[in-house]
Amino acid sequence: MAISSEVKQQLRKDFGQSDNDTGSPQIQVACLTHQINVLTEHLRANKKDHSSRRGLLRMVSRRRRHLDYLKNTAPDQYLEMLSRLGIRK
Repeated sequence: MAISSEVKQQLRKDFGQSDNDTGSPQIQVACLTHQINVLTEHLRANKKDHSSRRGLLRMVSRRRRHLDYLKNTAPDQYLEMLSRLGIRK
């Protein structure tokens, strides 16, 4: 369930610091959140897909680590990301 390049470019434009920004924590969190939302919908329809559930848990853990890094380095951007993406913490 790879993210399409159009969606990734849109997320880059919305959350990036500059035009060439591809690896900032904000973009990575936004991409992971999009993938998590898509995979969550897939798992609602396919309840017995345990391998995808494991992948979902890995993505959630990776997003949590990126958010923890962002919280330690730039708390104001961390709070902004939580509100913009609708993530509760």
